[in-house]
Formats: sequence, structure tokens, C-alpha cells
Amino acid sequence: MSTYSEQLKIFSGNAHPKLANDLCAYLGTEPVNGKVTRFSDGEIGVQIEETVRGADVFVVQPTSPPVNDNLMELLVIIDALRRASARRITAVVPYYGYARQDRKARPRDPITAKLVANLIAKAGARRLLSLDLHAPQIQGFFDIPVDHLYAAPIMMDYFKNKNLENMIAVAPDVGSVKRVRSFAESLNIPMAIIDKRRPKPNVAEVMNIIGEVDKKDVILLDDIIDTAGTITEAARVLKEKGARDVYACGTHALFSGPAVERLKNSPINKIVITNTISQPDETALDNLEVLSVAPLVGEAIDRIFKDLSVSVLF
Repeated sequence: MSTYSEQLKIFSGNAHPKLANDLCAYLGTEPVNGKVTRFSDGEIGVQIEETVRGADVFVVQPTSPPVNDNLMELLVIIDALRRASARRITAVVPYYGYARQDRKARPRDPITAKLVANLIAKAGARRLLSLDLHAPQIQGFFDIPVDHLYAAPIMMDYFKNKNLENMIAVAPDVGSVKRVRSFAESLNIPMAIIDKRRPKPNVAEVMNIIGEVDKKDVILLDDIIDTAGTITEAARVLKEKGARDVYACGTHALFSGPAVERLKNSPINKIVITNTISQPDETALDNLEVLSVAPLVGEAIDRIFKDLSVSVLF
């Protein structure tokens, strides 16, 4: 009879091998021997150097920048595992790229989040595991089971240990109200909402703050920090309204374009993110705190493998 470690296998693409290693450490296993390479013309090659026949394989690959390269890697890895007779392939995509293209905002727009869902399922994935999808309804784009985890409990534990007084949770836009309300209720603190408008992509303007933030420690909670325009502009306005310390929290830290420079020059006291996306060394923000999702994702993988309920982690 096969042992646990022989049947559960973790395969990592090039997007975030450190997270894959952390998951292996949590699960008490080793990553699959294999590598993802490039041919001279840029094509992706995958070599699986051990048998995966009949195994339950979890492919760890956030589709973070460079998003198209990492997405294509994920698809090729899944295809290789399927052709190698893996029993079940689960795509572990901590950060799901293209999630913000989840609807037709204008005439003739693509719904790319649905296209990516089709590609992952068609390649051979039998299940998807992800964290903090930008729009929860993306789960419905898949014709395979989706386990949608939330990083909020990790953030909650962090702030419970900080023992801050007079805290308030702030939603940086209307779209994040439900997430922030749940967070505020769990910590038993009040919440406020920032009313903003977005005249064009990656540009945000704060219009109003609904709620009282004067002399309070503010927790700004969002799912994605991309160019950091929203979060830094919100922090600036919150400080003007009398907020004491500002903690900016984001599950997925893309830090693209001018993000790092904006964060360095912002009045944010602490930037709290998770490691769903690999951070380059040059990020080097003195006030950056990175929380690990490995225990959460690792527990989900363990439960999926053992056919146990994952809903207790939600």
C-alpha cells in the first residue's frame, strides 16, 4: 500500500518555488523532481523526473507578473501531469491573474477571467485552490470544484497580537465593503468606507470618507495592492481626517509600476501583505510585513487530499 508522501505530490512552476517548499515543509513531503525550462525561442518545456502515475498532484503556481508566462507555465505543467497519468491535478493558484476582467465594463470587452478558467480546466485540472479572488463570482466561471480561501484570518491574528487600541477597519472602496465588514465584526471594531471614483485604470480619486477616523488606528484592507494608488491616496486622506496610525493590508502585493515609490513616500506606518506572490529583493520597504499563507493553504491541500471538508477554513 502506498504511503501518504508517495501519493500526495507538490509540483512547482517558476512563479513561487519558495511557497511550494514551505507547503512541502508543512505537509512533510518533498516537491516533485522536475523542472520548467525555456527553449531558445521562448517556448516552455516541462520535465517530470519521477513517476506521478495515480498520484494526487498539486501544482503551485500563482499567475502573477509576468502573468502570461506564469499562466502558460501552469497550463503546460498540468498537461504534462495529465499525460503522465496523475490521478487528480489541483491547480493551486494563490493569486489568480486576470481576475479584474470579470465582466463587460464597456461594449466589446473580453471576460478574460472566464477565458482563463476555461483554459485551466481544459488543460486537465480537476480542481482549483485560490485565495481572495478579486470577485468571488469567478468561482462560477469554473466547471470544476473551486476552493476559495480567505487571508483575513491571518490578518486578524496579526492585529490581535498587536494589541492596538481604538482600531477601525476601513474599506478603500465600495467593492470591498463586505470583506471589511466581516473583518471588523471578527475583531469587534467599527468600520468606515472610502467613496472613491476611478476616472481611468490604475487611477483613483478619493471623494468622501463615510465614518469617523479621528484619533484612531486605521486598518485599510484590500485584496490587491497593484500600483498602490488607491491605498496611498486613501492613507493621505485618512491622515488629513485625523487618523493616528495607518496600516495598509493587502492579500496580493503586485507592487507594479510606481507602487514601491508611492508606498515609500506615503504616510502609511505599516504595510501588511501575504506571500501569495513572490517578492523580489528590491522591494525593500522598511515598513513591510509579510505573513505566510503556507499553513492555511497547506491545511487546505491536506484536506483535499484526504477528501475532508475544506469549508472549516473559510
